[in-house]
Amino acid sequence: MTKKNQKLVFSGVQPTGNLHLGNYLGAMKNFVDLQKTMSCIYCVVDLHAITTFKDPTELRGNILDTTAGFLACGLDFNKSIIFNQSSVSGHSELAWILNCVSRVGWMNRMTQFKEKAGKNKENASVGLYVYPNLMAADILLYKATHVPVGDDQKQHLELARDIAQKFNNDFKSVNFFPLPEPLIQKKLSRVMSLRDGTKKMSKSDDSDYSRIDLKDTEDEIRKKIKKAKTDSSPIPEKVSDLSNRPEALNLLNIYSFLTNSNLESTLNLMQGKDFSKFKDALSDVIISSICPIGEEINKLKKDKSYLIKILKDGALKASEIASKNLKEVKEIVGFV
Repeated sequence: MTKKNQKLVFSGVQPTGNLHLGNYLGAMKNFVDLQKTMSCIYCVVDLHAITTFKDPTELRGNILDTTAGFLACGLDFNKSIIFNQSSVSGHSELAWILNCVSRVGWMNRMTQFKEKAGKNKENASVGLYVYPNLMAADILLYKATHVPVGDDQKQHLELARDIAQKFNNDFKSVNFFPLPEPLIQKKLSRVMSLRDGTKKMSKSDDSDYSRIDLKDTEDEIRKKIKKAKTDSSPIPEKVSDLSNRPEALNLLNIYSFLTNSNLESTLNLMQGKDFSKFKDALSDVIISSICPIGEEINKLKKDKSYLIKILKDGALKASEIASKNLKEVKEIVGFV
């Protein structure tokens, strides 16, 4: 599947349970578009998931849920490699080698560790501290050339590039690892919480009303959008008038993206309207886009053996690429 100088995309999604609208607009929709023009590897990154404790039964279910979400959103296992990370041991093997290339100072600058560990850093797992090195291994194991990233992931891709460059320099293996390039979504890379327009939509938010899950029913979607935070002002004419209205901007951005429009066109269409009326139109657009995906997820989840087969078949294809590249890495490092 991967020829020399061929562009190859790699991306991973943590199995956290229900995928939500932010996952769909910020990642999955883009993944589907990329597989039309590039070779793609999409991974359920279950090794990343255990950096904080997960109930084993819940984790197994979440892995299959995420796989079902991949397929329901439109990822095609005949066009892309779809598998779960732990089924290819090369991820862990290369991560250890890269642990020995990466520097402690680099880890200390990773902002996401500080955010996830919070004030209790002493009790955070070592895995959480060094997981950016595993993320680099995920990408470099396949010599991926491009990685779809959001604003909050740019730092990790920069780290992967630094590690690749240092490995190439340390072992005098010029250009062995390509320096992966970011694929930044032009329209909308971050969907914000429905309760706070300054925070990213997240599964970890305590309030179900902060997000639209892909498995939400029509009634649930309408209720959540109706309760979504806005302000008392009508929809403005100019984009600049939204600079201090994050919740309003978020809802208008979602509408624009789902209607394949831009923010300016949406404002031309909706200017002067109250948000109560706009929310009805937004609900209709979300329902028409999301509910068919939710129905397909529920259908796929009923056949666990099918989902497991997709992952196993994908792991075989991924392992073929990974084992070849890892063999070369071991030879370069000096292993016998």
